[in-house]
Amino acid sequence: MEYKENDIFNEVDELKEIDYSLVIKDLYKSYGKKEVLRGLSLNVKKGEVFGFIGKNGIGKSTTIDCIVGLKDYDSGEILILNTDNKLNSLKTKSLIGYVPSEPVTYEMMSGNEYLEFIASSYGMIESSFRKNYNFLINKFKMSPTDMNRKIREYSHGMKQKVCLMASLIHNPKLWILDEPTVGLDIMVYEVLLKMIKEFAHNGRTVFITSHNIDLVSKVCDRVAIINEGRVIELIDLNKEPLKRRDLSKIFFKIYGDIE
Repeated sequence: MEYKENDIFNEVDELKEIDYSLVIKDLYKSYGKKEVLRGLSLNVKKGEVFGFIGKNGIGKSTTIDCIVGLKDYDSGEILILNTDNKLNSLKTKSLIGYVPSEPVTYEMMSGNEYLEFIASSYGMIESSFRKNYNFLINKFKMSPTDMNRKIREYSHGMKQKVCLMASLIHNPKLWILDEPTVGLDIMVYEVLLKMIKEFAHNGRTVFITSHNIDLVSKVCDRVAIINEGRVIELIDLNKEPLKRRDLSKIFFKIYGDIE
């Protein structure tokens, strides 16, 4: 297996002159006659943890699918570190680490085999893969015995751990987490919080969607609330720290009663 050089979290940033990791301009997406995204726009700065929240069915997962290239969009523009994700999809995918809301793996593989497969798709060299691999299995408390078992034998939480590790194995610039805490026990939840902060502290960017308002209020620098297919409120939690405590109230004030 042949890999290209890459390290975990702290490699030299070759894109220092770029201010934004993610720019979305006037994004539209429909499913038949149903408009889901209606001119959604936002900018996500390098080195920040950005929350993207809203009630179910409002377009959060559709937005992420458009960012990572799983779905096409009708019009608008998405830039990943200044690169258009339609015009240069291979490059933008190499810059992203993505964790879907439900664990998606090849369950006939072992944990080891799956991470090797993901690393090979990014062209990592063996030494960097091993360094990142050892770092991640220690962080997520996955034993060598666990990593040699077939993924189909894993619990839901273990599958989620493998997806988290797979999203970071190639040391991405933009880490996209769609409901990342589903199925995680409290110890791994705390590890994830620390890793999110560490990732952003090293100049990379985290983009989170979650129904866990406590998570969002704890770790995010800014939060966008989406409704009717566009961002309707953008909150800077560093400039307005009291809104960390009141984020749930703000959310429910926007949506009113949620069934």
